[in-house]
Amino acid sequence: MSTTDIFNLSVLLAQDTDTGGKSILGHIASGGPIGLIIIMISFAAVALVIMHSIQLRLTVLAPSEQFDRLKELLSRRELDNARSYCESESNDSFLTRVLGSALTRCARSPFGLLEFRGALEESGKTQVARLYRSTEGLALIATVSPMLGLLGTVLGMVGAFNTLGTSTGGFAKPDELASSIAVALITTVLGLVVAIPVSACLVFFRNRIDSITNEVGEMTEELLGLIESHQSNAQKATAPTAQQPARRTAAIAPNTPRA
Repeated sequence: MSTTDIFNLSVLLAQDTDTGGKSILGHIASGGPIGLIIIMISFAAVALVIMHSIQLRLTVLAPSEQFDRLKELLSRRELDNARSYCESESNDSFLTRVLGSALTRCARSPFGLLEFRGALEESGKTQVARLYRSTEGLALIATVSPMLGLLGTVLGMVGAFNTLGTSTGGFAKPDELASSIAVALITTVLGLVVAIPVSACLVFFRNRIDSITNEVGEMTEELLGLIESHQSNAQKATAPTAQQPARRTAAIAPNTPRA
């Protein structure tokens, strides 16, 4: 199909037919106020999908240059500089929020780096929950859209029965019922048209969050290894110093005169 054919098809869909049919916009307008609300919600859904497509990426949540810089600072045991780097607004990301929160907690704790692993795990859980909460807008739209369609269906049926009740002899002409039936059907269609793709996008983005958090977890595990290696080296360096006075005392003790 050529571009001209696609254009002609779009024009035909947008125009009224000679047999009295409605255009696509005409059918949408038949949904009444409920249909217009669903259409406005669909615009919000498109905006959220675009936003999540841009933000939920590994290059945004955990840039490689930030990981390399933090790795360099931690390898030199510059914990204060690493914490300042994470707290800088220009370096705000998922990775820096997780690591910065853990470093800040260790700096304020009397146990220091001994609880770094626990602090890192708690900070990671908090930030992952924050990512999931960012998708609640799509979850709300996926839930509300079919409900609004159902509401429009009920209102349309109520309008149809009211038309029958007020008609002479309990019989109404088809054109008198058409507007109410249109509201009932169009709103249902609009609600499903919005809810189905939004639900698919919601699953896609949550799976992407799982994938990204797993990759960031591997990064933080590598950074954690640097800190734990420095900590173990420091303990090995202080161990002989602590044992040396005891050996001297044992060597001097036999030479002391007895009473």
